[in-house]
Amino acid sequence: MSAMPLMIVVLCCLAIAYRYYSAFLAAKVLVLDDRRVTPAHRLNDGQNYHPTHKWVLFGHHFAAISGAGPLIGPVLAIQYGYLPGLIWIVVGVCLAGAVQDMLVLGASVRWNGRSLAEIARAELGAVAGGMVSVTILFVVIIALSGLGVVVVNALGGEEVQLAGGTKIELLSPAAPEVTATPSGQQVRIPGPSRLTYPNDSVVERSESFTLILPGAATEHSLTPHSVLTLPPGAKQQIPGSSWGTFTIACTIPIALFIGLYMYKLRKGRVIEASLLGAAAVLAATVAGHWIPNSPFEKYFLLSREGTIGALCVYGFIASVLPVWMLLCPRDYLSSFLKIGTVAILVGSVIVANPTLHAPTLNQGFAAGGPTFPGAIFPFCFICIMCGAVSGFHALVSSGTTPKMIGRESDVRTIGYGAMLMEGLVAVVALIAAASLPSSDYYAINMPLAIPKGQEQQFRQYAETVKRMDPNPDNLARIEQQVGNESLRGRTGGAVTLAVGMSNIITEATHRVAGNAIPIEGVIEYWYHFAIMFEALFIMTTIDTGTRIGRFLLQEFLGKFSRRFDQTDWLPGAALSTGLVVVAWGGLIATGSIATIWPMFGIANQLLAVIALAIVSTYLANAGRARYLWVTIPPMLFVIATTLTAGYQMITAKFWPMLASGWSPAAGAGAAAHDWGKLLMGGLNIFFILFMATSVLIVLTTSLQCWLDPRPPRAPTPSEAQPEPNLP
Repeated sequence: MSAMPLMIVVLCCLAIAYRYYSAFLAAKVLVLDDRRVTPAHRLNDGQNYHPTHKWVLFGHHFAAISGAGPLIGPVLAIQYGYLPGLIWIVVGVCLAGAVQDMLVLGASVRWNGRSLAEIARAELGAVAGGMVSVTILFVVIIALSGLGVVVVNALGGEEVQLAGGTKIELLSPAAPEVTATPSGQQVRIPGPSRLTYPNDSVVERSESFTLILPGAATEHSLTPHSVLTLPPGAKQQIPGSSWGTFTIACTIPIALFIGLYMYKLRKGRVIEASLLGAAAVLAATVAGHWIPNSPFEKYFLLSREGTIGALCVYGFIASVLPVWMLLCPRDYLSSFLKIGTVAILVGSVIVANPTLHAPTLNQGFAAGGPTFPGAIFPFCFICIMCGAVSGFHALVSSGTTPKMIGRESDVRTIGYGAMLMEGLVAVVALIAAASLPSSDYYAINMPLAIPKGQEQQFRQYAETVKRMDPNPDNLARIEQQVGNESLRGRTGGAVTLAVGMSNIITEATHRVAGNAIPIEGVIEYWYHFAIMFEALFIMTTIDTGTRIGRFLLQEFLGKFSRRFDQTDWLPGAALSTGLVVVAWGGLIATGSIATIWPMFGIANQLLAVIALAIVSTYLANAGRARYLWVTIPPMLFVIATTLTAGYQMITAKFWPMLASGWSPAAGAGAAAHDWGKLLMGGLNIFFILFMATSVLIVLTTSLQCWLDPRPPRAPTPSEAQPEPNLP
């Protein structure tokens, strides 16, 4: 299948949905009216409530909602084939995700920019509102950890433990490079090589890689064509990306400068500031080429722990500073690049028209695969969240954005339009991943260290991949093309997407320019630009998400001290932000993409159910119950997928994990429990049950409101008699 026809059909579907369905929602369901004064004008404090230009706010909102979800979810879901994810993205974004975002944003504007939890408290009562508050805080922390771990996997260096007894057959005529270290030796294995794991599965590796072996250097005699048996404790070294880290770090001072330029130095010069910012970021991407192997590399070559620490510091600072100084200009700058990049990708797909190597429907992994556990139903709908429908978006739509809406009519463009743009991002990500040969796709996404107890399962996965694509992978060539970055085992989807994007854009460039531009000299820049593109998506969600978590925590602490209700009170903001950052940073440090992403998906979708129930109640209480058909059907579908996924996760994964942790190991005493398994299994079971209970409470309370024949409630201050048009 070629990608171009699919892209054209998708663009037509999104255009029709915006032209007609969003217009219906604006005119009939929300009844938007520019004569009403928005909270950004009425409560303007220069800190959080701040009237913002529509397109600047569109950029901020799009950047805030478009985190790792629309990029990573579709990439991981390729294991099911490209068609299930494609259908879910297009149908879901038009009829569910964009509807939720627009209606929540409109309701929050009418409620003076209040959060989703405060709207629930006002519309449903104190009990339901309290449950929503706690649930949202849980989801924010898990969401930020899920997004952050993707950045860490793409940029941070680490040492991966390999199974003792693994045999490495050296197929290259070149001799391995051995360097003695205080604790053993460092061995550079030249490509190609053949690895035979203890479970007898065989992997051909075309690229070179570095091992860290314990023991004295004389213990291992390595010559060309010899076989090395790895001792226990052997590790593979995966270096970080200094080029990518440098480029992303540069976007922070650039954003600070653009904020000062746009709001202080040259106030209102939006286009001028945009062009300057975009040029500076592109220059930073090109300049990153000189960072590897330079004296500055050590400052940007971060370990996994260093990358986590840098993310935490950034999240804290971005949440505490005023929105106009860093968050809004950085998000706008990010969105400027994101939308431009998406436009380039759409055009590149049409010009290059790549072949989709992924199967339409992959029966081999229909019951689960190496990139994402669980069967195609319900887990395809859990894996792809933000590109179709996402509860996290409801937090942004009732967080920073409604406090900056200048006119009510902007709700349609920002709420519905930004979500359609995110759906397009998800489609582009899906096409980029599906265009990779299956051998390359799974070489990048299969973990280097096979989880203990899953050796046979991963052997079957490898055999299935071999049947799908018997050709050897091309990682050696690809790594050389992208600047000698390490690609194998970079799970999480970010690296896969960057490789797919760079291939498509480079092929389109070659078709347009011919041989005038050498591919080998261009693809490494597009690869690192793609890494920056992905990281900007994620980091702009981290800064907004941390601020939302701070607002929620301040609302809760405000019940004990009214000072915390003042969002511009610096001590309260710093304390609340610090607690939120420590929570999501700790989860990143102790988790992985395999443990965090499924839980993120379930929690995120259950929050979408809560958001749809709350806006349904808002419509019923406002006297527009006849339009509940726009919210209830998507809500029922998401309930079916998430509760099924939660039940299967508990029964098939977390309960056995809990039982295994409680049972003592063979020959051990009765008290020899595995406390790590007990903690992980118990916490995940508790969290799923807590989320499900919250959903049931909100649904029960909402149903009573929908069926209550009482007259509509009194209008909120923003719903009162419209005032004259604002200047």
